[in-house]
Amino acid sequence: MAQHRSHGGQRPSPESSQALQRARARSGGSHRLPAPPPALRGRIVLAAVAVGAFAAAGATVNTAYTTDQRDDALAAAGPGGQAWLGMGGGTDAEQLLRPQVLAFAKTDESQLESLAKGERISTERAAREAEARRPRFALPCAGTITSLYGTRWGVMHWGIDIANRIGTPILAAADGVVAESGPASGFGMWVRLEHADGTTTVYGHIDRSLVRAGQQVKAGQQIATMGNRGHSTGPHLHFEVWNASGAKINPLSWLRAKGLPI
Repeated sequence: MAQHRSHGGQRPSPESSQALQRARARSGGSHRLPAPPPALRGRIVLAAVAVGAFAAAGATVNTAYTTDQRDDALAAAGPGGQAWLGMGGGTDAEQLLRPQVLAFAKTDESQLESLAKGERISTERAAREAEARRPRFALPCAGTITSLYGTRWGVMHWGIDIANRIGTPILAAADGVVAESGPASGFGMWVRLEHADGTTTVYGHIDRSLVRAGQQVKAGQQIATMGNRGHSTGPHLHFEVWNASGAKINPLSWLRAKGLPI
């Protein structure tokens, strides 16, 4: 029976067959190493990401890794990864370890506009709710009532006097517009506010005004500080209320009608 022989006419020796197989493995022949197991591949990818971060920090990003970077990747891959790379998996490993350009999804401008609109609506709603809860009337200042509305020393006293220290805050009794702010005969300095229903409130003997004519103010907003200017016997606020027709009415009655405890 004929025997199969090599091209040289002789049966190849076992040693030469093994050498041939090793040469084919080195040249990338059909006897290639199988792909690494999934767990090992995950560790190699993790090592690639770590090395890629170092490469991105440099002034120039190279597509090939240095020996040190490769050693770092081998160390990160663990003993199994080192063995696999050493057994011929270097080509695939280097592909895994190459820096990758990560693509981020483009932000949808309509989504940004929707977020901005939602935030604006929330802010406006909060402002409306705060406005609804805001008090519409306030006591003009803290202190002790030392003189009432009515006849005093043979003359009419058209307001109430509330005594306290110089510099005590004076507040707007209701929403309104500053009609006058500055010097006033008898009061030394005053602030006069006009309100939407035609009522006017007067704040006399102030030490310092914090508002100007034409300014919009809210109930409870500080408009001045208490003083002792003009015809005064001590630091206090002289507070008056004029109705829509211009008549000076009892400030205590007006404040109590607004639900203020005084």
